[in-house]
Amino acid sequence: MSSVMGNNIKLSVFGESHGEAIGCVIDGFPAGVEIDFEKVNAQMQRRAPGKDKASTARRENDEPHILSGVLNGVTTGSPISMVIENTNTLSGDYSDLKAVPRPGHSDYPAYVKYGGNNDIRGGGHFSGRLTAPIVFAGALARQVLEEKGIIIGAHISRIGGVCDENFDKNNVSSELLKQLSVDPFATVSTDIETKMRAVIENARLKSDSVGGVIECAAIGLPAGLGGNMFDTVESRLSAALFGIPAVKGVQFGAGFDFAKMCGSEANDEYEIKNGEVSLLSNNNGGILGGITDGAPLVFSVAVKPTPSVSVPQKSVNLQTMENEVLTVRGRHDPCIVPRAVSVVEAVTAFVLLDIII
Repeated sequence: MSSVMGNNIKLSVFGESHGEAIGCVIDGFPAGVEIDFEKVNAQMQRRAPGKDKASTARRENDEPHILSGVLNGVTTGSPISMVIENTNTLSGDYSDLKAVPRPGHSDYPAYVKYGGNNDIRGGGHFSGRLTAPIVFAGALARQVLEEKGIIIGAHISRIGGVCDENFDKNNVSSELLKQLSVDPFATVSTDIETKMRAVIENARLKSDSVGGVIECAAIGLPAGLGGNMFDTVESRLSAALFGIPAVKGVQFGAGFDFAKMCGSEANDEYEIKNGEVSLLSNNNGGILGGITDGAPLVFSVAVKPTPSVSVPQKSVNLQTMENEVLTVRGRHDPCIVPRAVSVVEAVTAFVLLDIII
């Protein structure tokens, strides 16, 4: 099982959803960075469960306890290790799932791969709970990037059939990204949240769930970062983004809409603006040939509906090898999208810092 990402900075995530603790080790983080822990905790709370009716009823404080790598609030250059205690687990809700896998979950393929030894309580190491250490690592990376003038922010682009206003891909403001990056229910349009919450509540009342799309942007990136072939900015980001449970699609710029365009429409033309090379549009989302072109980095992530739903579903009993109907118990998000916004931002920050270093 590989739970490590990064080339110049490496992030290793450990723990299980219902184990004693989850955490991470960050190797290669720059020394001498003064960490603003209020900002770190603010990001942790955006992702933390039990803070909102739109999320799971499981409440966890998600307070990171740093074991090494930080002295008097300043990074030392040695590996940063951090743990978060799991304090609110109801493992009995998962007692039947060892034999009867949940549709849409990792239960069955993990059972096959690990010979039935996988921890299915709360999803074990496959759980979205493991994104908490990722948010911690991203919060540290974000502070280094901001010192370099690189700002990251994301918003809920879509929940079910309700869509938010998307970014102007060639003109994303730092003020907007900073506002979104602290919002627990991040949307560009101020009047769309009520409609999105209504969709989530409707799914919750039906014991069901709903998915959505998150759009993320980063500004201040210089041209020339990344590489071609197998070291592109897209491939580095995509590999990390697909490590977020429930992410099933990633597109950059116009993405799949390129299929409807002619080349003359899709191409981003150039101009000299204020003595520098600038783009007239940003269909490619700030990346050409796998390398940043100086325009805002813009991409979208598709998040599937939470697979743990209380609606009866067809499954099988792996011990008796007979068909069985499963009704999932436990506390689950009717929509994971609002909490996943901070995770997408964190992954973006960590990957970009890794590329820049």
